[in-house]
Amino acid sequence: MKLKAEIAGTEHSLEFQRDGNRVIAQIDNRHYELRAHDVEPGVYLLHLNDSIYECRIQTVDAAAGASEVHVGQQEFQVKLVDPRRLSHAAAAGTMAAGRAAVLAPMPGRVVRILVEVGAQVEAGAGLIVVEAMKMQNELKSPKAGVVTSINAETGAAVNAGDTLVVIE
Repeated sequence: MKLKAEIAGTEHSLEFQRDGNRVIAQIDNRHYELRAHDVEPGVYLLHLNDSIYECRIQTVDAAAGASEVHVGQQEFQVKLVDPRRLSHAAAAGTMAAGRAAVLAPMPGRVVRILVEVGAQVEAGAGLIVVEAMKMQNELKSPKAGVVTSINAETGAAVNAGDTLVVIE
């Protein structure tokens, strides 16, 4: 998977593959092979060479791909962007005035749907939970309005940029 990562305001290219516990990652021109073990949701042990790092990830804004990442005593503000999502986001902007689409920020699986069609929601209300890279992300309503469409089912796989919920 190829992503752009903004870490502390600096953009980096990120490419990674995960096969079970084995992770191969390339950040800019640096190559890493490590093992990742899930301790609990949002907490991982990373084995790199002879070192072990505890990594805690807290989602700050799932729709924007923003997270706080704690590795040992260090804290990083990280924003992940799937370049393929940008073209989907531009297409979503062509929706009729007054509508807002909630898009999948990256490939994943729908864990829970928190609303029903016809529900009145406030801006920032949770709509749907998507699991991606072993992290659960609650996607929130970008505006107050009525849920007019839900385009996913619990357990369904979704691609980056898929329209999951529409609010009018």
